[in-house]
Amino acid sequence: MLQSESFETQEDRNVLTFVERDAARILMDTYGSVQNGGYRSTVHGAERDDDLAINITNGYNPDCRGNYFKDGTTKIDFVLIWEMKKTTPKKPKVQCKYQEMGKEETDRTKTNLLGRHEKLRNKFMKNLQNVGLLMEKDETVSERKSIHYMKLSAPWDVLVYYAEELCMRAPLQAQPNPCLNSSEEMLRKFNIPNILSEHVANRPVDYYTCAFRKSKLDKFLGSDDHETYFTNTQRHRIVYEILATAVYGKRKRAEIGIDRLLNERVFASAFPLHEGPFELPEYDVPAADLNPRQILYMNWARWSKWCKYQPLDHIREYFGEKIAIYFAWLGFYTAWLLPAALVGTFVFISGLMSMNTNKSAEQICNTSTQYPMCPLCESCGTWNISEICSMAKLGYLFDHPGTVFFSIFMSFWAVTFLEYWKRKNATLAHHWDCMNFEEEEERPRPEFAAMAPAMEQNPITGIKEPHFPEKDRMSRIITGSMVIIIMLFVVMIFLVTVIIYRGIVSMMMYHTGNAILMTQAGNIANISGSMVNLILIMLMGQIYTSLAEKLTRWEMHRTQTQFEDAFTFKVFVFQFVNFYSSPFYVAFIKGRFVGYPGHYGKLFGMRNEDCGPGGCLIELAQQLFIIMVGKQIISNVQEFVIPKLKAWWQKRKLAIVRGSQICQEPKHWEDDYELIASEGLFDEYLEMVLQFGFITIFVAAFPLAPLFAMLNNWVEIRLDAQKFVCEYRRPVAERAQNIGVWFNILDGLAQLSVIINAFLIAFTSEFLPRLLYQYENSGSLDGYVNFTLASSPYNYVSSNYTMCRYKAFRDPAGNLTLFYWKLLAVRLGFIIAFEHVVFLILRLIDWMVLDIPESLQVKIKRERYLAKQALADNQDVYLSEIVYPEVP
Repeated sequence: MLQSESFETQEDRNVLTFVERDAARILMDTYGSVQNGGYRSTVHGAERDDDLAINITNGYNPDCRGNYFKDGTTKIDFVLIWEMKKTTPKKPKVQCKYQEMGKEETDRTKTNLLGRHEKLRNKFMKNLQNVGLLMEKDETVSERKSIHYMKLSAPWDVLVYYAEELCMRAPLQAQPNPCLNSSEEMLRKFNIPNILSEHVANRPVDYYTCAFRKSKLDKFLGSDDHETYFTNTQRHRIVYEILATAVYGKRKRAEIGIDRLLNERVFASAFPLHEGPFELPEYDVPAADLNPRQILYMNWARWSKWCKYQPLDHIREYFGEKIAIYFAWLGFYTAWLLPAALVGTFVFISGLMSMNTNKSAEQICNTSTQYPMCPLCESCGTWNISEICSMAKLGYLFDHPGTVFFSIFMSFWAVTFLEYWKRKNATLAHHWDCMNFEEEEERPRPEFAAMAPAMEQNPITGIKEPHFPEKDRMSRIITGSMVIIIMLFVVMIFLVTVIIYRGIVSMMMYHTGNAILMTQAGNIANISGSMVNLILIMLMGQIYTSLAEKLTRWEMHRTQTQFEDAFTFKVFVFQFVNFYSSPFYVAFIKGRFVGYPGHYGKLFGMRNEDCGPGGCLIELAQQLFIIMVGKQIISNVQEFVIPKLKAWWQKRKLAIVRGSQICQEPKHWEDDYELIASEGLFDEYLEMVLQFGFITIFVAAFPLAPLFAMLNNWVEIRLDAQKFVCEYRRPVAERAQNIGVWFNILDGLAQLSVIINAFLIAFTSEFLPRLLYQYENSGSLDGYVNFTLASSPYNYVSSNYTMCRYKAFRDPAGNLTLFYWKLLAVRLGFIIAFEHVVFLILRLIDWMVLDIPESLQVKIKRERYLAKQALADNQDVYLSEIVYPEVP
């Protein structure tokens, strides 16, 4: 039986040989060398060997410029910062005995606290040194206080040990980078120029990978070059793992980790350094020679790149998978908004073009004084329906057959978008080596560890750790739920307040005697009320978010994931009610309880609100426009202005400390400390999820919602990019394989949108009443307006009121007509049919669209095959294949 190497095996050997010759060029990332072995330490040039051996350098040295120790070769992986105030003797003031005693007690407390902090810092850093981290200290001194910078570096042996502990991925074979943009691939097939595509220098190489093993180190690409093997984000992740698990006090009290030290203000900050400045040089430099931060700024964070693809591989390489997944999802969502925006704009324009052909509006405009309408308030007189001619035409823009089609289209769009995002997400997760990533057993949160009343053994790790009784936690969660319910009632109170405000404004308009103001009283009240409502929504959102965070901390969730899930649930539920309660009221409650002449329903002595001249759908469109677009504008202004103000304040404080050194060029760690701490992705996801609700739940009333959402997201991507590249300190790279709980929320909103749009078309739109009238009148709409207007009851006429008309399906006695009950049956039948048909088609889409593309399944199998080759003890067995002799 003959044996020979397959083509793929030969190819693997060629790639391995190529990498051994030139590993640095393939890995596309250069790092400073790490000194391994002994831990050298000097103080002012002298050798030192004590318990906490660190290198202290005072003043500025040009050789220190860069992310290296003073030796110019040891790479800085992390920086710990703490501030110390200097105590200066003050002139004694004449004080009473009790004041002196109180001051002495306060000073003694401060001194004890500072002494305890220093003791904890020293023990913590000594333990870091025992783990094997290299250290070097730098400080900035002023008359008032000093800022201390402890620079940390992980040597090769530490990196290798923790790479295996953290199950990092190791490269086996280089492969071509996949195309991450489906539109780019499609345009390339048809040879169409792609204005969105742009070459970005130094794109990271894609590899087949497997779990890292120290014993198989020689099987991995580039392992012989210790300087370039681990990427910067991998080094940061390893050092952060060491910082998060290092003990600084008593282990039985869970005095562990940098997070708790930051929480107790022992350290002011801890972060990895940026890769140099983001500003581009004034002279021409090849793009390949720029640092990664400059490449991201040049190709991603500038406003001029609004129409270019995002360099997702570069984002992942610099910030980690969690942030890269967010920007990938945001870009994918924005791209999918394009067809929705085009269809919505087409529906709106078609309504605009056919506005003058609307027979209902024509009948209203041509009635003159034929239909006197009942008074809108107790002291008002009758008015002619022809006065609302313009509003009747305008209402057709948002209430015509095209909006029914668009609501069905958006239901399909939402589910199809989520299905294809799952495919995209699977491709990215595999490409970024986090497809099967699962968080290890999480450590207790720092606040939980500090406040937990007892210690118990962890059933998984076997280690004693802080414990909070589950019964007590449940009682706190129930109490917190009561607070949430109270806050939701507060939202309802504000909603009623806005309703009363609209009623008061309408009354004021009616009593002006101005014909225009009286006719437009409802619109003026609705628009101004929507603006007041937006202000209350934004204010209540800020208050509740702060309250929800305190409640979630009080509930004592053990891990950060549990804390974030509980916090996300609280905030989303509140914001859902906060933002959508007013549109829900206009869509399904307003105008339903008005009553009829002589029997009007009242609230606090005021007549219940009725829909305006153009119908409730146009009022809903006005509300959605003001709340959605207004919220987007306010949020973008906040995202643009607030980080700059925070950065200015941080620079101002540090400039005071630096004092006489201000003329010197600041070092990298000083530059990064002037930036603001990263605020995470929670607010970004929440903003986009609420926007997704606006463009799906109420899209039947506002076809232009996807267009405004897409325009906002173009701005949002660049704003967020600028924050992360230019204004935030570099966050620790976190791994993630998807967008987490937010996908479940999006899926729930997509399912809910089908139901809401069905009710919106059935009960708020005039589509079904017109359709039923046409069915009963041989397809004609002649006389439709007269048919929808009921005559006031006789008892209403006899009480000093003239005969008038009002919109309802009632007989002269005020009873509901047979047509009303027919229409109700049609509406309920439409809802059932709409939901069943749409949900059936959605299930078919879910079944037809595979979550993992077939091409990706082949890659996964190929990667597993290569992993067996690399990790097998007898590799020759796997590097050969059986070839059967040909049959003559």
